[in-house]
Amino acid sequence: MRVSVVGAGLGGLALAQGLRGAGIEADVFERDPGIVARFQGYRLVLNPTGFQALRDCLPPRWHPLLDEIVMDASAEQLILDPQLNEIGRLGAGRTGIVVDRQVLRHLLLTGLTVHTGAALTGYDVQPDGTVQARFAHRDPATADLLVGADGVMSAVRGVLSPRTTPTDTGVRFVIGRTPLTDEFAGLSKAYGSKIAGDGVSLLLGAMRFRTPPKQAAEQLAPDVTLPDIGDYVRWAMILPSNGGSLENVTAQDAVLSRMEGWHPELRALIEQADPDNSALLSIRVVEPAERWAPGPVTLLGDAIHATSPTGGNGANTALRDADLLRRCLIEADGGRRDLLGAVGDYERQMFEYGAEAVRSSLERLPAFAPGAKVS
Repeated sequence: MRVSVVGAGLGGLALAQGLRGAGIEADVFERDPGIVARFQGYRLVLNPTGFQALRDCLPPRWHPLLDEIVMDASAEQLILDPQLNEIGRLGAGRTGIVVDRQVLRHLLLTGLTVHTGAALTGYDVQPDGTVQARFAHRDPATADLLVGADGVMSAVRGVLSPRTTPTDTGVRFVIGRTPLTDEFAGLSKAYGSKIAGDGVSLLLGAMRFRTPPKQAAEQLAPDVTLPDIGDYVRWAMILPSNGGSLENVTAQDAVLSRMEGWHPELRALIEQADPDNSALLSIRVVEPAERWAPGPVTLLGDAIHATSPTGGNGANTALRDADLLRRCLIEADGGRRDLLGAVGDYERQMFEYGAEAVRSSLERLPAFAPGAKVS
């Protein structure tokens, strides 16, 4: 069996790693000109299902390395005012495993065949049941299964399910990273909590590695090369849907302009952020609706169920997809079921929990951005 994965995000790479470990050929096609061509985000909190799915997709020899580059998450989820006084609670404390997205992505890339600069222009199902993917600047690729793991604006979904389109919630957020130094020790109670300002919410999260990733890889998995990243604070400000024009404004300025009179440590955190690792993003969702006809093409992750980040379940759901599809394809490759039946079983389960992930993420969005479009 041969599988073509379109999109080199976490879900697509996890699937490719899991298939590779099972002896199934998997090629990854990425539209970006390079692996680190654009902003890829920061820390993620993986729940037990997401973390186990990740482990199951990785070679067991890398499990000690994975365990060394993550941290346990435990947050009270308080609501604080701009002077860091507690004014409420968001709900039950959140626990899980924290991992850096960039570090994890480099781990998942190890040993895979990834074709960059490969923008999908379409695909054709062949008479023999295989599928040929067409790209703008490279030769077509033929496989037994084409998996669209290419995000919210999925080119694969545009052909497979053209009536499934993204919904813009109208909410924007700015995300950035600041080195975690002793200067910010006083902010510890704000990690995992919401700081409620005048129409905006600021969210902070610490990333503390048990061992620096580059050093951990050198010690535990010499075949893996990880980025040289130190501990940091991930911050994200959620802006109101009527927040005005943000054109020609840097990410830091967009945040600082809304923090007049805030606690000096909070302002210093934004002022000392790395400007090359800050970005202004929109919150768009994709809700799985109608099923497409059975065939050798399917979707995974944000391409079919993009969630609001306020749900904390986007990466978890994509990794769950990768592991489930991996298991189904291993059964098909072993002759225990036919390929279309295996893919259909994956899709039935994925549609159910994917729709629930989108719904629950939208339910939480108004707590951070009143007035957001959630229907």
